[in-house]
Amino acid sequence: MKKRILYIEDEPHLARIVKDTLEMKGYEVLHRKDGSAIGDTLTNFAPDICLLDVMLPNTDGFAVANHIRNINTHIPIIFLTAKTQTEDLVKGFASGGTDYLKKPFSMEELLVRIDNQLKIMNRDASSLQSLPDEITLKQFRFYPGKFELHTPSSIVKLSHRESQVLGMLCAHINSITDRKELLMTVWGDDSFFNSRNLDVYIKKLRGYFEGSSGIEIVTLKGRGYQFVVL
Repeated sequence: MKKRILYIEDEPHLARIVKDTLEMKGYEVLHRKDGSAIGDTLTNFAPDICLLDVMLPNTDGFAVANHIRNINTHIPIIFLTAKTQTEDLVKGFASGGTDYLKKPFSMEELLVRIDNQLKIMNRDASSLQSLPDEITLKQFRFYPGKFELHTPSSIVKLSHRESQVLGMLCAHINSITDRKELLMTVWGDDSFFNSRNLDVYIKKLRGYFEGSSGIEIVTLKGRGYQFVVL
């Protein structure tokens, strides 16, 4: 069965080249010029991966990614953009992006990145299935398979990446989770972009446990993290 790609790009010449090339490589591609009606598109087309330009009409790619994440927590999202300032990268990963490709790009690199993201998604699904159905963290309950963290006052719907990172931390409670191993397991490489992405997820996870007694994610400079649960 063909893998489906949702491709959002408003530049017609580039869009045609990318769409035609991906279809020649065996993908089914749905091209849209903007992110309008993204909910209906996700439901009706059910893509396996999304390619998003950042500079889109009406609303930017970061906002579109946020909308996608509210509907689908695990689908890979690759940003295709000329915006490569650090703050743009952080914003992109915070909005749910899983990879970032700078324009202009080669089709060979795009194909490699798409393949890598799909492999990571499949591997992540397998690793999440190997965790217990429920992990008790003092007054918290983590359900890896459901992407949920139950706090004393609410249920937090985690993204797929958040569940992966928290799952690795839970596998090393009160010991060290090596930063490079975490990056290689969850993202497939330890590049600068993915390293910044990891920083964003660690910050978000800390926020979920903020104010709780006896739970802390400690950064060990040059080594990784210690998930302290006392």
